[in-house]
Amino acid sequence: MKPDSTLAAQANNVVPASEEAILRAVGLLREGRVVGLPTETVYGLAADGLNPLALARIFEVKQRPLFDPLILHFADAEAAFLLAEHVPEMARRLAARFWPGPLTLVLPKKEIVPDLATSGLPNVALRVPAHPVAQALLRAFGGPLAAPSANRFGRISPTDAHAVHLELGDAVPLILDGGPCAVGLESTVIDLSGEHPLLLRAGGIPLEEIEAITGPLQRATPVDDHPLAPGQLKHHYAPRKPLRLVNHADKIPSQPDIGWLAFGSKVQSSSFAGVMENLSPTNNLREAAANLFRALRTLDDHLRVSAIYAIPLPAHDLGLAINERLERAAH
Repeated sequence: MKPDSTLAAQANNVVPASEEAILRAVGLLREGRVVGLPTETVYGLAADGLNPLALARIFEVKQRPLFDPLILHFADAEAAFLLAEHVPEMARRLAARFWPGPLTLVLPKKEIVPDLATSGLPNVALRVPAHPVAQALLRAFGGPLAAPSANRFGRISPTDAHAVHLELGDAVPLILDGGPCAVGLESTVIDLSGEHPLLLRAGGIPLEEIEAITGPLQRATPVDDHPLAPGQLKHHYAPRKPLRLVNHADKIPSQPDIGWLAFGSKVQSSSFAGVMENLSPTNNLREAAANLFRALRTLDDHLRVSAIYAIPLPAHDLGLAINERLERAAH
């Protein structure tokens, strides 16, 4: 596969995801080291999911608090469910419909799962990614990989290999370049460890599609610490510059130092004096999701921009997950 950008190729630790590179990644993982990994959602910082020392390296590189649990990734549902103490029928139905894909299921864990992977919780988060590079690495490695987003804790998730290098630099010995992420939002997380299914995080699968199987889902409230799943904290996905959510374009100052994270065909860019990134000029929520973190990072890195403004997107399909991330980034 070709690198997704010339700049990424200039970084010594960013390499095209060839068979040779995947074998090199397997060697690093077996040594307990971390690797940058493309998935269909965002790029992950992968390590051996059953090696506590390797998991500790993830927390160290990301500067992630130990109370924030990780997601374990598998090549298929059969392998994933081997680490669950109990697999309800609902989990099998959801897996049959959405795996491989951007869905994470939280189930009671077996003792073999390190406490560091679950932050001491009795449940483990499981996912089967769809990206061909992630699949190839998982099959070559032959075991689960923990792979939270490859960014410093709380920051904007990376959706291309160059963004991983800019964020984490040489702390990651190898970043597999599999091109830009197709989905662009982290996985939807459903907790099936209790009596009723619980939505812990909206993500890359529209909630309407999941509820067609589960029925109406209860929703967990974001927390300040000790979350039940990754991405459940109130403050997350944040740019360095302040992000402000407003309910109408009239409330966005038309000033040269203002960044506007826009959406839709009715946006008038010619009359805006600041810097604009339109998530989807065609009102396509899936396109907006794929562009969200890239556009946020572009505005955050722009030398002229001192503050970023956004308007919530339509609250259906992937708009729900996009709005959730904007709210947490602005918290």
